[in-house]
Amino acid sequence: MFYVYVLQSQLDKKFYTGFTSNLKRRLQEHENGLSLSTKHRRPFDLVYFEACLSQKDALHREKYLKTTYGKRYLKNRLKNFLME
Repeated sequence: MFYVYVLQSQLDKKFYTGFTSNLKRRLQEHENGLSLSTKHRRPFDLVYFEACLSQKDALHREKYLKTTYGKRYLKNRLKNFLME
């Protein structure tokens, strides 16, 4: 199983999108500052994730969520969460 996930920084409220085969471990890596791209934006909230059966599908979905249309999808999908 592979996971596509979206984190929101509590500092700047910006999103980070990634994929992994071990969601729990990857979230810990982000929180512990082991990811160079996110270590200065900690702490994070997990705001969205999807499970995929193949790595190829997860990569494709991650790339989509990083596009303008994907960001629009997430904004619409998380509408109630973002309004809080």
